[in-house]
Amino acid sequence: MALDLGVSTLETDLAITRSDDVVISHDPLLNPDITRGPDGKWLATAGPAIRTLTLADLGRYDIGRLNPASKYARQYPEQKPVDGQRFPTLADFLAMAGPSVRFNIEIKTNPTKPDLTVDPARFARLAVDALRKGKAAQRSTLQSFDWRGLVEVRRLAPEIATGCLTIESNNFDTVQRASGRPSPWLAGLDLAAHGGSVPRLAKVAGCATWSPFWRNVTADAVKEAQALGLKVVPWTVNSPAEMARLIDLGVDGLITDYPDRAQPVLTAKGLKAR
Repeated sequence: MALDLGVSTLETDLAITRSDDVVISHDPLLNPDITRGPDGKWLATAGPAIRTLTLADLGRYDIGRLNPASKYARQYPEQKPVDGQRFPTLADFLAMAGPSVRFNIEIKTNPTKPDLTVDPARFARLAVDALRKGKAAQRSTLQSFDWRGLVEVRRLAPEIATGCLTIESNNFDTVQRASGRPSPWLAGLDLAAHGGSVPRLAKVAGCATWSPFWRNVTADAVKEAQALGLKVVPWTVNSPAEMARLIDLGVDGLITDYPDRAQPVLTAKGLKAR
């Protein structure tokens, strides 16, 4: 649907199986809001972790429909069910999209929960290998909140651009300004040593793109990042009014769940998705 709407880039997240398969998944654990077991029943709780399952194990689970009793289903009432959908591999995804689409792909690791996934260096290597095998390396960006994996991507594959994800909120804060020490999310880089500037830190990390949470975007930060040669692509903005505000601030792109909502905004601003 996104491709039919004419988007320029597909964004998705990765997980690694026990057998080192690179698969598409937002969550490192099986999510009961979208997952039914071989018996057709919704999972009662989250888990197990994808890293503990083989690709064959994953194939036993149906992820084609939202659990109607979940908050997730209420959040996305327009989602269309596709019963029988299994966890796709990254290779499946690249083949489906074709040879001209760009990709923005997230390495999902968490420095505070290291046992949930493979380590960032291994994750980066497997993702790089899969993109190269799928002939998509030069039209892909690998992004992450955990910048350790991005530093490894830059070492392994200079041809693959990286995107530094950040968020500063009450519920989730990867920058951790108030801590007075380097955040575990930022690959050991010290925000204070770079004037408290997240764009400057992203530049030092080797990122081509800085992707802040959309509520964290300011005009000054956009200007600073772009002056450093970074693209600014906020995530995940679903309100047309906020899309318009961000475009007026000069961002280079938008990550959204609803490209159909973005299209009229882009048209009104005289812009195109491609």
